[in-house]
Amino acid sequence: MTSRAGEDFDAERAAAEVTELLAAPVPATGPTAAEGDPATGEWTVTVGEGFRIVPLWEGHSLTGVYAPEWNDAVEAAEGHMAVLAGVLSDGWGPHRPVRLHGALPRWEAGASVEPLFEALFAEDLYGDLVVWGPVAPGGRWIALTVGHSDGDAPLVLAALVSDRTITEPDDRDGPL
Repeated sequence: MTSRAGEDFDAERAAAEVTELLAAPVPATGPTAAEGDPATGEWTVTVGEGFRIVPLWEGHSLTGVYAPEWNDAVEAAEGHMAVLAGVLSDGWGPHRPVRLHGALPRWEAGASVEPLFEALFAEDLYGDLVVWGPVAPGGRWIALTVGHSDGDAPLVLAALVSDRTITEPDDRDGPL
């Protein structure tokens, strides 16, 4: 669960929060750390070497939900990301996809992956990224993703900022 549980999706609010990420602090070095709301423990932010990840929206629990309602929930979450990507592309130009299909099975098998991808996977954000960058000011990179841990967990739309180039993980060796 995230600190965004129960909030309706608002593309304008989400776009403003993503834009604010451009100025958010990111550690130059150090370990990755996830933080939760002090009262509820729900995830609020993950920071690591060169990046910050935040939830923007969380859907409803999918416990007891099956197709076609489950498919509708996935489509709605992906639709929220597409709307937000459209708003952001109006200001930053087109985004590009960064697929995570190679890194995820490697991580699941215990192999090391870049700290950014490890942090995404640790928050159950397994979806591919839509990426802009470098984005002025400061040459930072911005990305969006949707994910959830299993069929019952709520879908989560998250954004990240990185002071490093976000590239597709090298998967030439394939999954372990």
